[in-house]
Amino acid sequence: MFKYLFLIGVGLVAVPAAAQEEELPDQAHYGTRIMRSDLDVVPIANDPSDTAITVTATGLATDLANTGQSVTVMGQAEIERIQGADIARVLTRAPAVSITRNGPLGSFTGVSVRGAASEQLLVLIDGVRVADQASPSGGFDFGTLLATNVATIDLLRGANSTIWGADALGGVLEISTRGPGGVSASLEYGARDSVTAAASAALEGEGYLLGLSGSALRSDGFSAAASGTEADGLRQFALGGSAFVDVTDTLELSVRASYGEGDLEIDGFPAPAFALADTLETQHTRQYSGAIGANYFGQDLTLRVSYSLSDTERENADPALGPIFASDGHTDSLTLRGEYRAIGGLTLAFGGEHQWSSYETRYDDRESARITGGYLQAGWVLGGLAAHVGARVDDHELFGSEVSFGGDVSYAIGGGWRVKGSVGEGFKAPTLFQLFSDFGNEALRPERSTSYDLGFELGRRGQGTHFALTAYRRDSEDLIAFVSCFGSTAPFCAGRPFGTYDNVNRASAQGIEIEAGFEVTSGLRVAGSYALVDTEDRATGRDLARRPRHAATLWADWTGPAGLTLGADLRLVSESFDDAANTVRLDGYELVDVRASVPVTDRIELFGRVENVFDRNYQTAAGYASPGRGAFVGVRGRM
Repeated sequence: MFKYLFLIGVGLVAVPAAAQEEELPDQAHYGTRIMRSDLDVVPIANDPSDTAITVTATGLATDLANTGQSVTVMGQAEIERIQGADIARVLTRAPAVSITRNGPLGSFTGVSVRGAASEQLLVLIDGVRVADQASPSGGFDFGTLLATNVATIDLLRGANSTIWGADALGGVLEISTRGPGGVSASLEYGARDSVTAAASAALEGEGYLLGLSGSALRSDGFSAAASGTEADGLRQFALGGSAFVDVTDTLELSVRASYGEGDLEIDGFPAPAFALADTLETQHTRQYSGAIGANYFGQDLTLRVSYSLSDTERENADPALGPIFASDGHTDSLTLRGEYRAIGGLTLAFGGEHQWSSYETRYDDRESARITGGYLQAGWVLGGLAAHVGARVDDHELFGSEVSFGGDVSYAIGGGWRVKGSVGEGFKAPTLFQLFSDFGNEALRPERSTSYDLGFELGRRGQGTHFALTAYRRDSEDLIAFVSCFGSTAPFCAGRPFGTYDNVNRASAQGIEIEAGFEVTSGLRVAGSYALVDTEDRATGRDLARRPRHAATLWADWTGPAGLTLGADLRLVSESFDDAANTVRLDGYELVDVRASVPVTDRIELFGRVENVFDRNYQTAAGYASPGRGAFVGVRGRM
């Protein structure tokens, strides 16, 4: 009932404002055309403020001041200051984000937002859905993504299936790889004989842009099993390209494509003990994605239409046994997003998506499913008030229709302060593996969640004095879990002696988030984030597995004479449980990284860092090792 009262309230507070005929602020609402040059990175010696534009709130470019949703945006300057290829070190700066990793860099890496499961986070790279449709949970493995060519990270915390449809239960993460104009390159060497290289080039002229990028990483790693002694290495590379051309003043065509491949040495559970230990098993991963689209920017109408695809192939092999597993997950999507700017600050956002997904494994024949959805959202931006309310309908060929509602409001109360709140619904369709594998159940219903948050904010992240406090809650139901069928006579166990999937769980998560930053002196900025995440399995009363109750990241950057920059990051994580039964405990930990950089010329910069300075021994998944102390040095150039 509360969510419907909230949506009605958004409408009531916004409609009277329309009669005031206040002057519209000079800032982007969703659908406003953002020029490519506006997103370019300036020379190394400069330190641009983080972008104030989000795409996760509405699917189109939106000024952060015009949404009541909880969004964190990190630009390329911040990503480069953090240094390194590990995307997880960047993501932990956002509040309520926790990381789970099964070993060294490249190993499976899951990202939890506000206590949601990692597969409940919708991940898009350059606007393309990249979840692995062949994996049991259907999530995205961040171990396959390098931070070296990431330009922008845009994280929305909270359910938002109104705009994005399936999979947006816990949040939406949009990663842009579009880099700066000109030519840039970096090279880094460090601990565990790790070498990382990246390069990008862009040719830009009047009405066109052509960009290419590439990155590669080689590392000897360390044993994924905490009890092991044999190092598990990684070889990984990625290539990407994009092109934009202005056909007319109002019509733009775009093409994006990416390809990545990696070889990872992994540990397993060998006989006779069947406990996590060293093995010679390897995993080869091949990923490709792409999109082609057209963008129309009229005076009152904005339209974006695109076709996209993504594919993830995995092959596991053992030198003694040969190939032991293979899978292929594929997704095609046809998407339309638009905005019509009416009168009096009123806008109508609309869109739809048709998605085809398929998977096959060494043991499962190819299966597929289709889902089609459409949404309509009304928005008001007048004076210091911004409000949105919308609804979406999705139709899945197996479980039928799903309706999602959402709304948000933001109001400037003076002195740089803003009050904001939102409510959103999310759903996640059962994965193809959960539906069609030998353990599948075609009667599964989608997982559902409803999230609420309310907070206030001063200033903007990365600029001047910034402070944000948000309280949130999320309730989830019909969560899908694997159910053992040993000794069971339940009807859904028929023909499945080992077990199957079923909608059996309910969960909740609530807490607070804090972000803050301020200029201590000229050249010295201190910032940080903290989150309290209180999760509960509502069937058992126990904590959800691998969800630390407290997590904070604090960082400081000082720029001195001649452009010398010194920085440090402190990550604090409380204890948690590794299993649903809450019998295996993961100890809390603290990590300190220090870093430095200095420009040699206007175009060349030397940098270095030490990770885990105090060589803390910790685990984010029981039995799996984490990196100890490591030093890295590198050079970065741009022309």
